[in-house]
Amino acid sequence: MRFAMVVGMPDQYQDPSGNTEQFKAFMARQEAPPAAAAAPVSSSKLPLIIGAVVVAVIVIALIAWLVA
Repeated sequence: MRFAMVVGMPDQYQDPSGNTEQFKAFMARQEAPPAAAAAPVSSSKLPLIIGAVVVAVIVIALIAWLVA
């Protein structure tokens, strides 16, 4: 009776951690960023600051209303 069959890895697969040279070549390929990702997108923190101020004002107003 056969329930499961384990399939082995193909012989042509070369594990990049097999030796140092292969691993270094593998990492060099992974670290090269594409041209579009090379320029970082600068996002403004102004909406985050405004949102934090609004939330702080609401919390302070709520606390003042509950105490009064």
